Amino acid sequence: MSGADETNRFRSDELLRELRNALDQPPRYSGDDDAQLETTRAARLGVPEIILGETKSPEQVVRLTGLLLDQTGTALISRVTEPILEALKERYIEDMIEHPAGSRMVRIQRSASKPDEDRRLLGRVAILTAGTSDVPYAHEVRLVVEEMQSSARIWPDMGVAGLHRLIQPFREAIEWDADVVVVLAGMDGALPSVVSGLSPIPVIGLPTSVGYGFGGNGEAALMAMLQTCAPGLTVVNIDNTVGAGIAAARIARQSAG
Repeated sequence: MSGADETNRFRSDELLRELRNALDQPPRYSGDDDAQLETTRAARLGVPEIILGETKSPEQVVRLTGLLLDQTGTALISRVTEPILEALKERYIEDMIEHPAGSRMVRIQRSASKPDEDRRLLGRVAILTAGTSDVPYAHEVRLVVEEMQSSARIWPDMGVAGLHRLIQPFREAIEWDADVVVVLAGMDGALPSVVSGLSPIPVIGLPTSVGYGFGGNGEAALMAMLQTCAPGLTVVNIDNTVGAGIAAARIARQSAG
């Protein structure tokens, strides 16, 4: 048996043991009558529990955020509305709140829970945007990737209206040794196909709802990405920054070993 085969067998056996252990230890939940937060999901899957904001009242989101912070020291809330954002800022004024401008995601960390500066970052995710309007969505992807202990960098505004802008950032992303690329586009959705046709590493296309006119709100972008001629391009749904971030971080973590 070769060294590579032995390594793969060992990794497979190790993963099976971890799976058995996870099944033997049911997830722990914190919540109340209308919600059950799986506070051990990150330990079980490497994926954090993320609170969906827009379908809940500000009071519900504030309460659930507190439960998550008490158990894990950090909380991600996606698709927040303005009332939810204001309620979170008012309630958690003493905690560290990150809300990238224009985005709909919030990360809150207990001020008493000092970030572990020595923690190992698992893999690297490059994030490219076609336009400046896509940047808030890119930061949502970044927050998810970072919460999964991978490193992320954003290169903005290099859509096909000026394709020459892609050359230097793409070279930088490859030299940075990125494990996967997330490409955001909301008008014609062409950039992910271009990058996928050039890239030796996996590419995830993320259509955003910034486009307008016929096929606007991300519909034309989604269809263009699904109809790509570039083999291997993976596509998530419109504005699905959580899905893109989780998929990218999983690839990066696997690549990092």
